Amino acid sequence: KGNKVFLFFLKPSSLVIFSDNNKCILVALYNFPSGGQVETAVRIGERLNLISEDGDWWRVASAATGKECYIPSSYIGRVYKRWLYEGISREKAEELLLLEHNRTGSYLIRESQTRRDSYSLSVRRNNNASWDSIKHYRVHRLPNGWFYISPRLTFPSLTDLVDYYSEVGDGLCCTLKEPCFIQASYQVPVQNYPEPVIVRRPTLNWNDVDSSLLFSNEKDVGEDSPVSLGLREAINSYLYMTEDLDFDRTSEKKSKWKT
Repeated sequence: KGNKVFLFFLKPSSLVIFSDNNKCILVALYNFPSGGQVETAVRIGERLNLISEDGDWWRVASAATGKECYIPSSYIGRVYKRWLYEGISREKAEELLLLEHNRTGSYLIRESQTRRDSYSLSVRRNNNASWDSIKHYRVHRLPNGWFYISPRLTFPSLTDLVDYYSEVGDGLCCTLKEPCFIQASYQVPVQNYPEPVIVRRPTLNWNDVDSSLLFSNEKDVGEDSPVSLGLREAINSYLYMTEDLDFDRTSEKKSKWKT
C-alpha cells in the first residue's frame, strides 16, 4: 500500500537554540509536510531549533511558529556565518533567494556539488524585468587555500571575499547587501532611504522687503530671495479676494444711497 508518513506535533520542551554567534544554524529547505490534509509544520526558509536527532529523522521546532515535529534530516540545511550554506543545490539556492524579504543584493555562498573544495556565490538581482533573477559566480580555491572569483583578486578567506564585495561590486551584478533572509532568525530587512533635507530660512523682516518682489511675475526668484514663489502667490490670492470683497461693499453702499 506504500510507505506512510507519520507526523507528530509535540508539546514544547527545552530546546537547543543556536545563537547567531555559534557555528551554525538550521534552516528548512522544504515545506513539511507538503500537500495532503495535514497542516504544514515548517515552511521553507524558516529557522529551526534542534531538539534531538534520531537517525534520518530529527525533532525540531520552528523558530517562527514554535511548532515541533519530526522532519527528515535531508530537509534541513546548515548555515554558517549567516551566508554559507552546506549541501544545497543551485536550484534550492535560487528558491531561497527568491523568497519574500529578500531583495536585490541578497546573497548566499554554497558548496559546489560538482567540484570538490569549490563554492558558488548566488546573488539576487533586478534585471529590469517584471521579476528578479539569481546570478551565480564560481568561487575558485587556490592550492594555498586562498579564494577568488576573478583571478586578479584573491582573498585569504570567504569572509574577506564577502566583505570586499559588500563594499564594491567590481565585476558582480551588484554589491552584496544582506545574507539570504531566514524567517524568525533576524529582523526583517528594511530599505533605508535618506532623511529629507530641511531648509530653514531666516525670519522675514517685512521692513527690508522690496514691495516690487511681492508682485513680480518671475518664477525663478533665486535662493537668496527672501520672498518665495509660494508666498507671492498667497499674497496675490489674498489681495484678489479682498478686492472682490471691497467691490461688493461699495456696491451695497451705492444701492443704499440710491434708495
